[in-house]
Amino acid sequence: MVLWRHGQTEWNLEGRLQGQTDVPLDEIGRAQAQAAARLLAALEPDVVISSDLSRAEDTASALARLVKLEVELDEGLRETYVGTWQGLTDEEIKAKFPEEYAAWRKDHYHQRRGGGELEAEVAERAVAAIERALARVPARGTIVVVTHGGTARVAIARLLGLPEQAAGVLGGLSNCCWSVLGEGHRGWRLLEHNAGSLPEPVIGDDHLDQSDTEP
Repeated sequence: MVLWRHGQTEWNLEGRLQGQTDVPLDEIGRAQAQAAARLLAALEPDVVISSDLSRAEDTASALARLVKLEVELDEGLRETYVGTWQGLTDEEIKAKFPEEYAAWRKDHYHQRRGGGELEAEVAERAVAAIERALARVPARGTIVVVTHGGTARVAIARLLGLPEQAAGVLGGLSNCCWSVLGEGHRGWRLLEHNAGSLPEPVIGDDHLDQSDTEP
């Protein structure tokens, strides 16, 4: 199984939380999707599923065209909904919602950013979407899941059986990079993480502030 993050958007570069705002890929993001798709096509995937937000769907379509598959959309793979924080930078959030921001920094597992979703809720819906699609993958087949940085991280942690507080050991995915999970006798194993990222920094909705995202 491959979990693949969408390509770059203008809001990624501006450091704005996208959440479920439907921000499209920028020119670089489209080029990233095409380049990564050529590599992932070598895996000969059997199923390609994607978040229904356009930045993910368009990334998925770059691969689907090469392998002659239809992209299956599932809103369960959307990025974390962050309510009133969507569209804001860290500095803007600190200025507008200082107490809420401080509470989230102290315990981001149990605080709702902008009144949005908890990480556990995102993991639950994302893994459910993945499991629905896995039912259609043949034995020893390959599925490519196209989603978002924050959603990918918590979904991977849930699939690996990591405790909620341990999800942070997984670094974020850079734009248009991916992780590979393999299924063994004891469940899913992480075989490769953030493939194709170096030396690119990670920028995305699961960041805390700039100091937390520098490699």
